[in-house]
Amino acid sequence: QVQLVESGGGLAQPGGSLRLSCAASGRIFSINAMGWYRQAPGKQRELVATVTSDGSTNYADSVKGRFTISKDNAKNTVYLQMTALKPEDTAVYYCNAFIRRTIIDRFLSYWGQGTQVTVSS
Repeated sequence: QVQLVESGGGLAQPGGSLRLSCAASGRIFSINAMGWYRQAPGKQRELVATVTSDGSTNYADSVKGRFTISKDNAKNTVYLQMTALKPEDTAVYYCNAFIRRTIIDRFLSYWGQGTQVTVSS
């Protein structure tokens, strides 16, 4: 099986920073895109940032210039560096990855369990 395990969430003050990590493990042949999504209470899950296998990145307008997504292919890990945090960034952050488990499999979408990020003074 494949698992995505997130870490690094917590409480930050407005203007502060946090770094999220998400490590993929298990039977992995290759990973295509990886990304971060978030869901605030009473709202739908929304895209935060994605990074493709060739390193191309995409960001939600609300986080451009403040968040940076990166990945370590050797560790099957994606990171989200969050700076200049705002109270509206408060949400559960989910890691997502498109993973192919064997050479004959299709890429399937996998999700982490989520990590809480709270921005408050």
